Amino acid sequence: MRVGGGGGGGGGGGREAALLLVLIAAGCGFVVVLLNLPDGHRAIPGVPGAAGGEFTEGTTHVSVKERRMEEVVRLHDVAAQELDGQTDENASEADERISRSPPGTKEKLWMMQDQLIMAKAYLQYASPHGSSHLVRELKLRVKEIERVISHISSSSHVPTSALQKIRAMEMTLSKAQSAYPHCSLMTAKLRAMTRQSEELVRAHRSESSFLEQVAVRTLPKGHHCLAMQLTSEYFQLDPKERDFPQRYTMEMGGFYHYAIFTDNVLASAVVVNSTISASKDPKKITFHILTDALNFPAMMMWFLTNPPNPASIQIKSLDQLKWLPSDFSSRFKQKSIRDPRYTSALNHLRFYLPEVFPSLNKVLLLDHDVVVQKDLSGLWEIDLKGKVNGAVETCTSVDGYHRLENLVNFSDPSILDKFDAKTCICAFGMNIFDLKEWRRQGVTATYNKWFQAGKRRRLWKAGSLPLGQLVFYNQTVPLDHRWHVLGLGHDRSIGREEIERSAVIHYSGKLKPWLEISIPKYRDYWNNYLNYDNPYLQQCNIHR
Repeated sequence: MRVGGGGGGGGGGGREAALLLVLIAAGCGFVVVLLNLPDGHRAIPGVPGAAGGEFTEGTTHVSVKERRMEEVVRLHDVAAQELDGQTDENASEADERISRSPPGTKEKLWMMQDQLIMAKAYLQYASPHGSSHLVRELKLRVKEIERVISHISSSSHVPTSALQKIRAMEMTLSKAQSAYPHCSLMTAKLRAMTRQSEELVRAHRSESSFLEQVAVRTLPKGHHCLAMQLTSEYFQLDPKERDFPQRYTMEMGGFYHYAIFTDNVLASAVVVNSTISASKDPKKITFHILTDALNFPAMMMWFLTNPPNPASIQIKSLDQLKWLPSDFSSRFKQKSIRDPRYTSALNHLRFYLPEVFPSLNKVLLLDHDVVVQKDLSGLWEIDLKGKVNGAVETCTSVDGYHRLENLVNFSDPSILDKFDAKTCICAFGMNIFDLKEWRRQGVTATYNKWFQAGKRRRLWKAGSLPLGQLVFYNQTVPLDHRWHVLGLGHDRSIGREEIERSAVIHYSGKLKPWLEISIPKYRDYWNNYLNYDNPYLQQCNIHR
């Protein structure tokens, strides 16, 4: 269990019990316990009488299953921090180096990790009135073994000097076992160490989660500078220069209309640039950017100085939509919800698309955290079969996490009577909407009905996604998954092949590509569509 590893839910009782048994058996010499552990745990070197206790250069040790060893090494790291002040980063790097080592070397390295666990357990157990010579010897052996591990993890063989250090550690561990024979005292000490480590892990998880939330909600310094610089220059323009040339009208047929609702200048620039780059005929593209009043000047200034030629663009502020309710920008704020992703009026504006675009029959809505990699004109040719929304489904036949029951409160009769809990959740972020059918079926009225019901009682989780599942229930045509891949803002397991075959990649999740906490291996897909030589980015120290 590594300290500060925010994320997953910890090892659970069974795993911790297994780890505790490993350490107790090591301290007390109970080889039988080790031999009967699950998954064929091997004996620990350095315990007299244990299989493999005597080490010779020619012997080959039986490897422990990698999963088990990773758990043991994680517990070792906790003790290592208390003794030597080793950081999580150093421990993580050491584990990664070992995992990349050749098989023969890896076995020796895992064996030395076993020795470190035992040595540090004995040091924790050592009485202040005990043998100071033995304590000094244990600390010396620990440093020697750690030095050996750091030097040979990338080598194809273990040098003779390292084998001598392993034998020396075995002899010291044998002395420690003789000096500390009381099993009950050792058990109590190990349990106390385990409890202390668990408390430390909980504290670090809580701190990590809090800091992550701060990072997600805080606008990076360079982005704040950019918005201020663009806003200042926009108001210095002559009023006649504050608009785009009207090359086309929205009523013209044969055009592809893309809607982006955003308050982020750089994010919208990436969506626009990537869409144009991937398009087979960008002259037929019209972008419609909707933003709030605060960011409207900066958004205008950016695209006035960086026009999306040969496409056309239109930018509007929420304040220009006079038909919206007067409280629209504030009606989504809730005392218990602080995450702006869940309280943004722009996220709910998607439910008013026919009113936003009264002259359009179809529109493609893109979130501002996407990158377009392939031409999307084929989406306008898809038959929506009399339904309103075309979107990718986010679940598989065996995946229950992305089902409607995980977002919506099915204990409420109004939900239970009208919806199927096992319905697959449809993605937002890249949606093709038939606005003509939307108007005919009165979908906006459906949204208003459910929104008002949700204000009276808790019917779904925070945000517009759960509400959208109810509004477009039985109104969505599933698209091929190659149109849209999600999760680049939280899922580190998405492979390059899946990403590169997708028309749109979506950084859904907290780890947005413009934040320092984003997932490094996904960053370049986003960075490639920004010109970091742009004077505004240079002035505000925004770099790749």
